[in-house]
Amino acid sequence: MSDSNTIAGWVLGAGIAALGLSIVSGKYYHADKAGHLEKPGYAIAGVESGEGGDEGPALATLLASADAAAGEKQFSKCSSCHTINAGGAAGIGPNLNGVMGEAIATGRGGFDFSGALKDVGGTWTWEQMDAWIASPRKFANGTKMSFAGIGNAEDRANLLAYLNSQGSNLPLPEAPAEATEDTVEGEEAAAVEAAEDTTDAAEEPQMTE
Repeated sequence: MSDSNTIAGWVLGAGIAALGLSIVSGKYYHADKAGHLEKPGYAIAGVESGEGGDEGPALATLLASADAAAGEKQFSKCSSCHTINAGGAAGIGPNLNGVMGEAIATGRGGFDFSGALKDVGGTWTWEQMDAWIASPRKFANGTKMSFAGIGNAEDRANLLAYLNSQGSNLPLPEAPAEATEDTVEGEEAAAVEAAEDTTDAAEEPQMTE
């Protein structure tokens, strides 16, 4: 009888421990409605963590070496909806000749733009057009444009160069200066010298009146 009670006690204890572990793990590894873990217990190949990675070179840097010919090939992704020749007719989307530098969602031969894009305002600067091409829906939530966007920054820069060559010719933004080895060494030396001057000043006897 004693042995039976002992076994029953162990079984009951194991069940309680399993239940507690299930509750704790359920709170820690919560799944969304689609069944995806919000916080995976371990890294899974091919599953994005949701954290941003390296942003890469600045847009101005990419534009400095952008290839309009390569951008023309990228434009093939747009040509089913847009024309780009001067005086070209609107299709599903507006004609894009001379669009760079133009006011956003105005003009364009009377094309009926979405209210979401009209609400953005401003002009099609390099940065604005880059953001629009990267993700139209993120740029103007509620836009009628169904294109998902171009994720590769270099491809976008090439496309921007091509768009700019078609009736716009905006000046390129100034690329950020690259820090050379001599510049870095000079800045480090200046910082060390400044620190030494501060130390020397602190060690000098102070005159009192």
